[in-house]
Parts: sequence; structure tokens; C-alpha cells
Amino acid sequence: MQSIDLFDTVLLKDGREASIIEVFSDTDFMADVGSSPEDWDTIDITIDNIEKIICKNKE
Repeated sequence: MQSIDLFDTVLLKDGREASIIEVFSDTDFMADVGSSPEDWDTIDITIDNIEKIICKNKE
């Protein structure tokens, strides 16, 4: 898998999409899941929770 960077969008193995908001290491991240600010949830995830990268941040 490609390296995961800040603000990448990933597909989690449970089917949810998540935006990476913090990169702690190559394997540990903090991400926002949900469809809008009203239902966003901030969670800690590891590389093992990620199925694939959906969209790379272009910055």
C-alpha cells in the first residue's frame, strides 16, 4: 500500500470512508468519519483498519 498522508481519504475495512487528520507514524492515524460536520466522529485507526486509499491529497 502507498504511504498514507495528511488529508488523504481512505476506505476502512468496515466500509466507512475516513479523512486522515493526523499522521502519528507509518501505521497509526487519527481520522474523521461521517458524511458532514453534524455526524463526524474522530477515531484512531491503524494501517490494519484501512482497505485502500480512495483519494490522495494533492497539496
